[in-house]
Amino acid sequence: MPEESELSTGLLLFLPYRWLEDRVFAALADAGYDDFTPAQARVLQRIGPDGTRLTDLAQQAQVTKQTAGFLVDQLEKTGYVTRVPDPTDRRARLVRGTAKAWAAKETADAVVAGAEREWEAHLGKRRMKQLREALTLLREITDPWA
Repeated sequence: MPEESELSTGLLLFLPYRWLEDRVFAALADAGYDDFTPAQARVLQRIGPDGTRLTDLAQQAQVTKQTAGFLVDQLEKTGYVTRVPDPTDRRARLVRGTAKAWAAKETADAVVAGAEREWEAHLGKRRMKQLREALTLLREITDPWA
């Protein structure tokens, strides 16, 4: 493995994310939410509170519409989502999270909050604040849905 000074910024961003993702999935499994995959989670975490169209989920998860449809089918079978008519367009349908999905999100959110407290304890309040500010600024040029 290269020395720390040789690691790309992208990899330095990815490593803590992967660590966090592993923790979240472990906590979800411990809480009984072990019936979805990281690929399904990529779609599930992009569902808005009032539902989201499949085409939007596919675009945001960076998968094809067919892949998103397959993943939503699986999530529907395990009780995490439902499909409902879109009140703004009768031809369209929305994917909505169920109570099971929102309960799993609460579990995941608690793990994320704990991890951020660990990071702050390690970095200090000032550096953690600077990290969040820098990442928020980067979001302006990297997140098309911001």
